[in-house]
Amino acid sequence: MSAVDPAVLQEVALSAAASRSLGATLGAIVQGLASLPDAALVRIWLKGPGDQCGRCPLRAECPDQTECLHLAASAGASRDEAAGSWNRLDGRFRRFPLGVRKVGRIAAGAKAELHRTSDGPAWFSDVDWAQREGIQTFAGHPLVFRDDCMGVLAMFSRATLGEDELVWLRTFSNQAAVAIANARAFEEIAELRRRVELERDYLREENRDRGAFDGIIGSSSALELPLSHVERVAPTDASVLILGESGTGKELFARAIHERSDRRDGPLVRVNCAAMPKELFESEFFGHQRGAFTGATSDRAGRFEIADGGTLFLDEVGEIPLELQSKLLRVLQEGQFERIGEAKTRKVDVRIVAATNRDLEREVASGRFRQDLYYRLSVFPLALPPLRERPEDVPDLARHFITRAARRYHRRAPELEPAQVLALQRYRWPGNIRELQNVIDRAVILSDGQRLPLEAALPDLRGDAAPAREPSDRIRTEAEIRGMEKANVEAALAQAGGKISGPGGAAELLGIKSTTLASRMRALGIRRD
Repeated sequence: MSAVDPAVLQEVALSAAASRSLGATLGAIVQGLASLPDAALVRIWLKGPGDQCGRCPLRAECPDQTECLHLAASAGASRDEAAGSWNRLDGRFRRFPLGVRKVGRIAAGAKAELHRTSDGPAWFSDVDWAQREGIQTFAGHPLVFRDDCMGVLAMFSRATLGEDELVWLRTFSNQAAVAIANARAFEEIAELRRRVELERDYLREENRDRGAFDGIIGSSSALELPLSHVERVAPTDASVLILGESGTGKELFARAIHERSDRRDGPLVRVNCAAMPKELFESEFFGHQRGAFTGATSDRAGRFEIADGGTLFLDEVGEIPLELQSKLLRVLQEGQFERIGEAKTRKVDVRIVAATNRDLEREVASGRFRQDLYYRLSVFPLALPPLRERPEDVPDLARHFITRAARRYHRRAPELEPAQVLALQRYRWPGNIRELQNVIDRAVILSDGQRLPLEAALPDLRGDAAPAREPSDRIRTEAEIRGMEKANVEAALAQAGGKISGPGGAAELLGIKSTTLASRMRALGIRRD
């Protein structure tokens, strides 16, 4: 009876083809062949990157350390019962350089090799082992799919195999190569589906948490510098640290950087470091395996994994615990991390945009923030101005929020009166744009559709309330002065009912000639309705 039964080979091939997991497919192949009479050891090596050159016992023989053969599956049993099975994937021959020794030659030349003990001991790497185990034949076949050699299938047999057996093994190897290629394709499809579902679920969550800002609104001189910096840094992969008070629109600028970068087709993933419990930081960043800790009922990908190929926005980065900062630094430097409870090292390609309202240099000096992490994050610092330094942008922002709030709360959008514009510009806005949005939302909810009751939404805007005082020595920019002048002219026109000249006209209220007022209106871009 032949040591290679074609019926058994066909059954093994069908079993391997039915699996959609690469690990299960490889296991079915080696275990099926190892069940053949006189089969001692069956192994599969697959091509992979040269990732263990420093520890590889065959490094001295390797002509090219960028790619080699990796032991992917092994099955068989020793004659010595104490030695157990040969299913382990470590040992001296876990890697083979391409073109080196018989396994490497098979992969490099995509040509089968058959060696028998009768040919002499030259083909033995371990003569003592072969004699002890009674090995008579080595048969190695390339795993070729669509003219690409993926690896090598090798069998050590205690029987002497002939050309007929080699033909059957060659046919089986071709079927095995197809099964391996299909399993890889299924796994790639499953991984793509998983990533799409992760991004879909994340984006659903993100859309619920997103603010109301559709875009960066404003044309003030204070915005010109940060906007120009966005245009310059966005096409690069440099880490950006956005600095500014709470509510100045840091997330909006992070989105602008992402959308103007080469990563725009990848995900933009946001992590609010200030809202995350300390004990969940590592799991949120890097993910976890099922059973890694109490409550880990399923595998979960972290934000770094979800953001692979895109941008990770670390909002309030100064809140990251000191003990986690070293792990974050490793990911930024090496692009590698491990999930909690998992030994597998994962690689990611992520651009970091961070934001904070803290003085991180002071945090570094006090020992609350790692200096090396600070330098890694702040390759390109981007400072955003507070709203009080952008008074000329307040009217446009307010009208934008009125339109959005009216649509959201099913109200008629009321008009913003010139006197209200002036009051909004005089207010200091300690909460910046976020406070302005909240005030407008409250006022729209309280409005009757005709007038916007700003004084009810923010009592400090009332005429009898003391306005927030600015330092007497503060120097205003030309744009600020121009914005205040425009608001003052609009207020005079509103009080005069649109009348420019004559008794009670806006020119009289302002104490200037009507021709001077008309000229000033043209210069300020004010149209008379």
